[in-house]
Amino acid sequence: MKTLQIRTSSREEMIDITESVRRMVKDNGWQSGALLLYCPHTTGAITVNEGADPDVIRDITVNMRKLVPYRGDYQHMEGNSDAHIKTSMFGPDQMLIIEDGDVMLGTWQRIFFCEFDGPRSRKLWAQFMTS
Repeated sequence: MKTLQIRTSSREEMIDITESVRRMVKDNGWQSGALLLYCPHTTGAITVNEGADPDVIRDITVNMRKLVPYRGDYQHMEGNSDAHIKTSMFGPDQMLIIEDGDVMLGTWQRIFFCEFDGPRSRKLWAQFMTS
């Protein structure tokens, strides 16, 4: 298992980690298999979505705030219930195909770490699997 360190700078943001993941694959010589990326934090998630137009990430972030507002009918005392809900909606992991030493993504796809309760120091666990 490998670890990817991430430093977030705001309460909510989506950070493109595609190149960091690709560098990890290359540096470890992983050629063909599957890579599980897992976030061990209850207020952070991982997703794959369009990275060509930054408005897509803006639209996701803005509309997640509308769907799950920071202030709401929450009983959790830490003040970050919205972050827990958003994380559950996105999920803590992504399984990615590795072929010929690279991450297989569609033309416009990028890998994003989703921060919902920052700024924080975060980590992602990466487990490479072969058949």
